[in-house]
Amino acid sequence: MTAYDVVVLAGGAARRLGGADKPGVRVGGRALLDRVLAACADARTTVVVADPRPTARSVTWAREDPPGAGPLAALGAGLSHTTAPDVVVLSADLPFLAADTVRHLLTSLRTGDSEGALLTDADGRDQPLVAAYRAAALRRELVALGTEHDGLTGLPVRRLTAGLHLTRVPDPVASFDCDTWDDIAAARARIREHGHVLDEWISAVKDELGIELDVDTGVLLDLARDAAHNVARPAAPLTTFLVGYAAAQAGGGPQTVAELARKAADLALGWSDESAPDAGPKPDTDAG
Repeated sequence: MTAYDVVVLAGGAARRLGGADKPGVRVGGRALLDRVLAACADARTTVVVADPRPTARSVTWAREDPPGAGPLAALGAGLSHTTAPDVVVLSADLPFLAADTVRHLLTSLRTGDSEGALLTDADGRDQPLVAAYRAAALRRELVALGTEHDGLTGLPVRRLTAGLHLTRVPDPVASFDCDTWDDIAAARARIREHGHVLDEWISAVKDELGIELDVDTGVLLDLARDAAHNVARPAAPLTTFLVGYAAAQAGGGPQTVAELARKAADLALGWSDESAPDAGPKPDTDAG
């Protein structure tokens, strides 16, 4: 896609969480902020408006002046570090935001004449902090509001969006944000559902280990199944570990992992064939 920049607002007071460090709260083993950063990893520049902290990938840090001046002041501070014509604006508490959602927002923005494309939640409410905007339109409105109100301190985001021509994209899942501990509990429960838990676990492990390699998990699961069924159950985790180690030693990517997994799977199937009752050499029945 055409280059875009991202501004993530992560410096709120989190009053409904009792002042907890909301961006650092873990859901599915990963900090909320890291989950958001993963969804926009292909951005040209990513600006996080908050005090610096360790994150899963490198970002540019910014801070509104004064700190705590509100979302529009924070957006203005972040926007000053961007240069792309399109800017994705995100809050730091979106546990289900995915790269596909970011791409969808950018596509919706670029295929029409709107100045912004934002998500709407399950109740149809606008979520202006899950959106893609024309950077020029954001700067225009921020300047106008700052002039009208002698600064941006304390102004709500709806003052900004009221002056923009917007496209709305319904998405009750990606727009879900964590304002309360009940929201955090609901997000953690959803991630542990059967249809989500494996992908979430793999993503958490890759973040923890600093791995960016994307592999076909189906291939590895098939290998683990074959090793467990045809050799012995403990062979499954040991074999998948050895495949990963061999791929790392070879300096390979996803294709290397897939090829090594295929070789190991063939070996496991051959192992089973050798143990079959009729696997020995056939007797010579030719009476000669």
